[in-house]
Amino acid sequence: MSAEQRSFLDTARRVLDLEAQAIAAQRDLLDESFITACQLILACHGRVIVTGMGKSGHIAQKIAASLTSTGTAAHFLHPAEGVHGDLGVIHRSDLLLAISQSGETNEILGILGPVKHIGVPVIAITGNAGSTLARNASVTLLLADVPEADPHNLVPTTTTTLTLAIGDALTVALMESRQFTPADFAVFHPQGMLGKRLTLHVHDLLAGAETNPVVSLEASFGEALEVITKHMLGGTSVVDADGKLAGIITDGDIRRIIRRFVEKGGTVREAITANVAELMTRSPSFVQSDALAYDALKMMENHQPRPIFLLPVVDTLHRPVGMLHLHSLVQAGFKSTANGESSDR
Repeated sequence: MSAEQRSFLDTARRVLDLEAQAIAAQRDLLDESFITACQLILACHGRVIVTGMGKSGHIAQKIAASLTSTGTAAHFLHPAEGVHGDLGVIHRSDLLLAISQSGETNEILGILGPVKHIGVPVIAITGNAGSTLARNASVTLLLADVPEADPHNLVPTTTTTLTLAIGDALTVALMESRQFTPADFAVFHPQGMLGKRLTLHVHDLLAGAETNPVVSLEASFGEALEVITKHMLGGTSVVDADGKLAGIITDGDIRRIIRRFVEKGGTVREAITANVAELMTRSPSFVQSDALAYDALKMMENHQPRPIFLLPVVDTLHRPVGMLHLHSLVQAGFKSTANGESSDR
């Protein structure tokens, strides 16, 4: 490793150490003001309007997004736009969460007067307890007095990390107070992995007859091959006289069946005319159509003695209504469960 490469790593470790120490200092600084801030937000019947300028504005947007997705209605307001008409988004039932390290950001101070006139409570996040913002706030969450991570103490680094951490702390505290559940989270994240895990059902991945290859017990192996080829799913369900699932034949079975006939001195023609009842896999694994797609994925991957790629889907009367292929789950955005839960949210 060259001297330059070592320097990169040394700098990165120093920055992370500084930010970790800052968060520890922030933890020790927490007091009743945090409790008051949580209570104010819980009592708010409108939205939490989050505002900040520059780097603080970017953090404010993330905080607003986190609150919104976890049961606390929030909206980001650009303070410079606020003094030019956008203050109209603030209603008397709202609450303002204003972020400014110095507490003297002109754009933030410019909206304080109108906000106080409306009668909206203000939560300040600032590093200056004696600042104009802090003096005009209903409650102030004071940032720890720590240096920025850059060598000149100029670039918002450590302080923005602290602000983000406070926002996360507020978000989680409010989630717990509201008893916000994974099911609630899924409602706000229907396209995220957790949302799909909790809301996407097997029947959502089916397309009627197109995804429901079926042959009867009386069918020949050749007829089964035609159905498998037509539907291009890699297999077919086999049903009894009542239309209930009795077995399955897959692409893998086709090779096994033909090989068995050849090894016994038979021909492919004899295999083609054989009855599927003699060749199918009996009592195959299956899934109910109203089951969660994520549960179907786990069933396929955990199948013994080896994972399977095709799963018959049945209704309450055990009649096939579709065939679920592992590719359909992948196309729906699911990832393998083998290495733990996906965190795509």
